[in-house]
Amino acid sequence: MKTANISFNQEASGRIYQDYMQRVRKATHSLSKANQDDIYMELNSHIFEAMQQKNTVHEIDGLLDILEKLGAPEEVLKPLVADKKLAQATTTFNPVHVFKALVLNFTNGISYIIFFILYLLLFGFIFLIFAKIIHPAEVGLFYKDTTFMVLGMLKGTHPPGVRELLGNWFIPVMLSATILFYLLITFFLKLKKRINQR
Repeated sequence: MKTANISFNQEASGRIYQDYMQRVRKATHSLSKANQDDIYMELNSHIFEAMQQKNTVHEIDGLLDILEKLGAPEEVLKPLVADKKLAQATTTFNPVHVFKALVLNFTNGISYIIFFILYLLLFGFIFLIFAKIIHPAEVGLFYKDTTFMVLGMLKGTHPPGVRELLGNWFIPVMLSATILFYLLITFFLKLKKRINQR
């Protein structure tokens, strides 16, 4: 959707307005095009309506007052962008969106840092899958007698009685666990977002 720009009588006013709106685009670039356009049109509409109500002799002074009240887009839009990115991430389940949403929400509470750490732990499962391919005898789910010992790498010669439980099933089990935990963590992230909105 094409958003209409406001036209000004003074060239300097137009340049200030264009610069501000470019900063809005830059601050929202990580969002989907639809979300970018929504935010752009909302601010554009606010500026237009405020300009209609301004009775100052100098157009540029009125515009500068309005933009000062709105604030710097990089700061003002940060919470909105973080919230919309989180909504996009929990809807699409796209790992890239999830990562960006968590990074944007670091300042919104420790729970987002915990979610970030949980997602990072999933990369441990992926690392183990590749390690199993490279070092099949040293990677796996190891146990001794009936006691669990290690999920991961056990270098060197194994102590007596230590066996690998999953064998050739290690990679499918780790892959399934990664997908399952990814979906579960993302579901809980979505649940947390809903609780925050109440």
